[in-house]
Amino acid sequence: MDTPLHTIAVVGLGTMGTGIAEVLARAGREVIGIDISDAAARRAVTALDASTARAVERERITEEERRNTLARFRTFSDLQAAADADLVIEVVSESYEAKQQVFRALDSIVRPGTILATGTNALSVTRLAADSEHPERVLGLHFFNPAPAMKLVEVVSSVLTAPSAVEAVTELARELGKEPVAVGDRPGFVADGLLFGYLNQAAAMYEAKYASREDIDAAMKLGCGLPMGPLALLDLIGIDTARTVLEAMYAESRDRLHAPAPILKQLSEAGLTGRKSGRGFYTYAAPGTGVLVPDAQTPQPASEAAGGREIRSVGVAGSGTMASGIAEVFAKAGYDVVLAARSLEKAETAKSRIAKSLSRSVDKGRMTAEAREATLERVSPAGSIDAFAEVDLAVEAVAEDLQIKQQLFATLDKICKPGAVLATTTSSLPVVACARATSRPQDVIGMHFFNPAPAMKLVEVVRTVLTSDEVHATVHEVTTKIKKHPVDCGDRAGFIVNALLFPYLNNAIKMVQEHYATLDDIDAAMKLGGGYPMGPFELLDVVGLDVSLAIEKVLHREFRDPGLAPAPLLEHLVAAGCLGRKTGRGFREYARR
Repeated sequence: MDTPLHTIAVVGLGTMGTGIAEVLARAGREVIGIDISDAAARRAVTALDASTARAVERERITEEERRNTLARFRTFSDLQAAADADLVIEVVSESYEAKQQVFRALDSIVRPGTILATGTNALSVTRLAADSEHPERVLGLHFFNPAPAMKLVEVVSSVLTAPSAVEAVTELARELGKEPVAVGDRPGFVADGLLFGYLNQAAAMYEAKYASREDIDAAMKLGCGLPMGPLALLDLIGIDTARTVLEAMYAESRDRLHAPAPILKQLSEAGLTGRKSGRGFYTYAAPGTGVLVPDAQTPQPASEAAGGREIRSVGVAGSGTMASGIAEVFAKAGYDVVLAARSLEKAETAKSRIAKSLSRSVDKGRMTAEAREATLERVSPAGSIDAFAEVDLAVEAVAEDLQIKQQLFATLDKICKPGAVLATTTSSLPVVACARATSRPQDVIGMHFFNPAPAMKLVEVVRTVLTSDEVHATVHEVTTKIKKHPVDCGDRAGFIVNALLFPYLNNAIKMVQEHYATLDDIDAAMKLGGGYPMGPFELLDVVGLDVSLAIEKVLHREFRDPGLAPAPLLEHLVAAGCLGRKTGRGFREYARR
């Protein structure tokens, strides 16, 4: 195992195997591609030919480098071709039987010092190693799709794996320009272990008809900065593959969050496995393409006459960052805004925050000085919500405390004119409880903006069982006019984004709590392997551990699922006053400003 890994065999030339072969060949390794299907082997050669041709066109490699890369990739149909390999990477179908067959055959073909790696993301590496004549040389090497582009590689050790084998493949991963993360052997490892629980919950949310597929995907892209929505990602991964991974995770964890949503079974058994079959959660122009085509579930364009109320003026109650941000959004869209706080001084301070934000936009060339002044003139600070008497839409953005919000809505009920729409920006409290504090619950709705409101495009429109169609249509129209993207959801804890985001964050904390992986490795895995803009612990420290704990408790109380119980480590940190960046210490320590 001390010899350099120069000749590498890749067994299985599907999408992932072909991608891994390309990475290796372009990095100067001799690559032996093995697949029992001659057609798969031809596709792999064609794919490498096309990929390297594009690289030459973009001047990333020379024509000579391209020829050398192609010459280093040879394909075979027999495992005997792996006899001289220093490393064999198996990427066959995700089943123990298929993988064990490959490993047993390789035992009698390769040298004793050859390292055997499985590309599984769901099955036990230990179980595969135990069946081998040399379990010490078996490990997991989990690349992410597309392998040439994705930086993360999870290096998976079993209790039987020799440290020298781990060191050799870790060094190889670095030489390939990848970021290796060392993990232990459990289904899903780090990235998929966190990702698939989230995807499963999204599928269950859709199956329950809580929100449309388009709204679920838009919410997670716009609310969390993800490159792809969860249902579109399930279609890309393959719904059958996702089901297999979740089955393996559930078999070990017995966590209900990992029990595959029934719709995954229904779709996969019907052959609707996603992009590869041409239909999954969405419908595609042809199998293997990502081109969406309309189907029976595709939303129809909004009617010109949606039946909403006319909104000319808006009242925003609150003096914090969210309140001033929402007021700025409405004022920039041309609405007259009354910004009311508990005192005129607090309201003036909130308006000055808007002025600073607008000045930054002017400095960055996003708006003119004249537009800044016109926007500011549309904001009228007030020391009492009595100033809301004539507004058409009242938006509360006060403390996330149900009693405070109910008192405010009872007051708005007395002050606001008949027909005014009353909206709460709560992220976790029941909207209907605010509605019931008024004599006009049909006029009450949720408008959950995301922080910072001027920058974030998403607004979750939360309709209660009492909200009128007219008020719902009004808020949709207004949200579009202020250049935000509305998504519809019902009145239950977490709505779309927090209901999917916070269990994922909680599971990341459990990984650290169980000493499975480090903060840095988990953050790196989710950024490099999942395309997340921030790792879970970076995000938790930004959001605030106290805020995160409060949301976790609300979700646990609402759904009563043991898997949603807040991780004890989170509770301990909050009890110790370690709340994240705002206190200088959370999961990490920060320099005090």
